[in-house]
Amino acid sequence: MKGIRVKTVRFGIIGCGLMGREFASAAARWPHLADIDVRPEIIAVCDTNKSLTEWFHKNFGSVKQVTTDYQELLANPKVESVYIAVPHNLHQEFYCAALDAGKDLMGEKPFGIDKAACDAILACIEKHPERFVRCSSEFPFAPALQRIGEMIEKKVFGTILEVNSGFLHSSDMNPDKPINWKRMIELNGEYGVMGDLGLHACHMFLRAGWYPKNVRAILSNVVKNRPDGKGGRAPCKTWDNATLFCEAQQPDLPDMFPMTIKTQRIAPGQKNTWYFEVLGTKVSARFSTKNINSLEVMEYAGGEQAWERIDMGHETTFKSITGGIFEFGFSDAILQMWAAFVYEREHRSLPKKFGGCIRADEVAFTHKLFTAALESNKKRSTVALDS
Repeated sequence: MKGIRVKTVRFGIIGCGLMGREFASAAARWPHLADIDVRPEIIAVCDTNKSLTEWFHKNFGSVKQVTTDYQELLANPKVESVYIAVPHNLHQEFYCAALDAGKDLMGEKPFGIDKAACDAILACIEKHPERFVRCSSEFPFAPALQRIGEMIEKKVFGTILEVNSGFLHSSDMNPDKPINWKRMIELNGEYGVMGDLGLHACHMFLRAGWYPKNVRAILSNVVKNRPDGKGGRAPCKTWDNATLFCEAQQPDLPDMFPMTIKTQRIAPGQKNTWYFEVLGTKVSARFSTKNINSLEVMEYAGGEQAWERIDMGHETTFKSITGGIFEFGFSDAILQMWAAFVYEREHRSLPKKFGGCIRADEVAFTHKLFTAALESNKKRSTVALDS
């Protein structure tokens, strides 16, 4: 980055689990980005589990504050921005406290355990319009998804026939896996798997402006109890799998099209699969993280139909030192997401429409959708979404 003046944003991390470590690793890889003019520096960490904070203190000399009290971290005047990754029941309290303390915020989905909590967070954001707030969702930063985003902007698909999106994994396939907070309704919330994975499945179509107008949801609680770690079994009251059938609409166009949204913790044959598919009258495109470097496209102008597979390589929104011919991976998606956060925080603009993190208003729509899905499943009927 010779000749570029680089601004440092000082971060605190509240919640030092898996995704907190991924952010720290991305910050350590920052020189991998070729010409970005802003970078994160992690100076404070907080978790009630001291063994987790020790990893940060051991590996990052920039960390000067280690605490078990998140209020102490928020009181640190040197911390400019925070990443908060805590159970859903704590989102409202922690996110609002961060904003009230004058910190910018990258929060984890779903921005509140339920719609009421999300509404309270949104009210706090409105109270602090000077604060920069975004939500974590890394998968759409894969080059193939960025290409699909460009195709959406250019309106190459013709009439949209169908959109399918989902996030499927098998972390709960084993019925004897001990219960964790994501299977506890008081911590994870009534949304269940939708609150945990749903924002990822909604990211692309929300940024495209393809908002569902109604939903018919089928929710499944497959494993109803799990080992409690004390020799007994505890009830699992959250939804393992969710399939949402929707009608959606493109901005300023009258015709509706079908959309399916799937989120599953118990998905045979899946490891951690995120997928997105757009079927149109002129062009269709599909992507899956099972083949993260491949984009499949079919153009139709009469005659035979044939899918073309394009090897994307390392064609990223934020340029890196990696040659374009080399492959892209999950840690690269994390790095791109954090580049998008600090870049937009600094410049209040993005290199491209689909090259940014999820906004609070987009997250708010997912709460409207998932709340309607709960009602739909209960009534076994289609529920309309208010515009």
